[in-house]
Amino acid sequence: MFKKILITNRGDVALRVLRACKEMNIPSVIVHSTADADSMPVRLADESVCIGPPSSAESYLNIPAILSAAAITGADAVHPGVGFLSENADFAEIVAAHGLTFIGPEPHHIRAMGDKVEAKITAEAAGLPLVPGSPGAVHTIDDARKVAADVGYPLLVKAASGGGGRGMKVAETADNLAEAFSAARAEAKAAFGDDTVYLERYLGLPRHIEVQVIADAHGNVVHLGERECSIQRRHQKLFEEAPSPALTADERHKIGTVAAEATRKLGYLGVGTMEFLYENGEFFFIEMNTRLQVEHPITEAITGIDLVREQIRIAAGKPLSFSQKDVTFTGHAIECRINAEHPETFMPTPGKVTAFHAAGGPGVRVDSCLYSGYSVPPYYDSLIAKLIVYGDDRDHCLARLKRALQEFVVEPIPTTLPLHLRLVDADGIKDGSYNIRWLEEVFLAD
Repeated sequence: MFKKILITNRGDVALRVLRACKEMNIPSVIVHSTADADSMPVRLADESVCIGPPSSAESYLNIPAILSAAAITGADAVHPGVGFLSENADFAEIVAAHGLTFIGPEPHHIRAMGDKVEAKITAEAAGLPLVPGSPGAVHTIDDARKVAADVGYPLLVKAASGGGGRGMKVAETADNLAEAFSAARAEAKAAFGDDTVYLERYLGLPRHIEVQVIADAHGNVVHLGERECSIQRRHQKLFEEAPSPALTADERHKIGTVAAEATRKLGYLGVGTMEFLYENGEFFFIEMNTRLQVEHPITEAITGIDLVREQIRIAAGKPLSFSQKDVTFTGHAIECRINAEHPETFMPTPGKVTAFHAAGGPGVRVDSCLYSGYSVPPYYDSLIAKLIVYGDDRDHCLARLKRALQEFVVEPIPTTLPLHLRLVDADGIKDGSYNIRWLEEVFLAD
């Protein structure tokens, strides 16, 4: 096992990895910016190293500073957490070149799945179902029109690099294909420095279903069921649940088996998430996240499996501690992402938290680095807490979630807690009928 793990992240994910290290009796080091000097992960870490000023480019994305921190503390492994450098293939290669273990997939898998065009080609070869569209990148409007003639309208023009909804435009008809194509390329160039785009069928009212997979270096591949991630605003997830209220038992088994087999064919190593759009009984692969997911706790809740622990063990060359037949799915779990944002305008609301009380009681877990007196910095993602609730079934889980939201206190900064309290009483949530467009086009439009 590792002698010491360097955690190259911040906030609740850094704390999550830190806790796993402590339970495994592995010393850990937290790197941090000057803005995070008083954060909970820094306070609890065995060691901490300041690697730069608040700007992410000068701290959490500063590879030389991170490598220097590993060298001076004697770390022999690096856990990238979520975001920042977690899906940077160059970083993974550099870490390995310096004699350290990158706790994540092989660089070539990160690189292949980071480019959406390459990811589609790789996924098709692995037997995953794809949304009908262009076989690869589309470079001219004439080529786009040829694809449209085969696939039909509406079409989605998507950036090959990046994510978060940037570089995505819908062409409803042939009349606005040129405008959508040009706008998507320009936005992709500005956001990612790459104007490569591809085309695929625009699905009307799909759901966003993802499957958690995990594989070791000994040929063992397991899926841990699906998560429903359709409650999104501007392509950012706000509310996730497991299992999905939309799938039948047969559909659940089918997509889990397909995802695990594709993972096996890829020769993938570590934890990963296959993401699909689901509509009218059909699944369409859209991307693979080659890292730990923000919403991993709900999978842990219904399986009883510690994903971060397994992630570390796999990176150390250990086999999975369970097989597919050992995995059982029990109960229901929901995660609410609590952001430092105004619940109606969604404007960021950084500032000092003078009162903090995490919800508790049976079946309630809170992943957060908040404490009374902590100042939420304005430089990073607005996620400040994850409320994870488990129940015997979905109705029980929703009732427990409402109770937990009512007792959760973060003051005086505005947060999305009131939004989630409204959500839990909405008909679309109660009956599970929501889709990927429901939040913005129905709930928030009222």
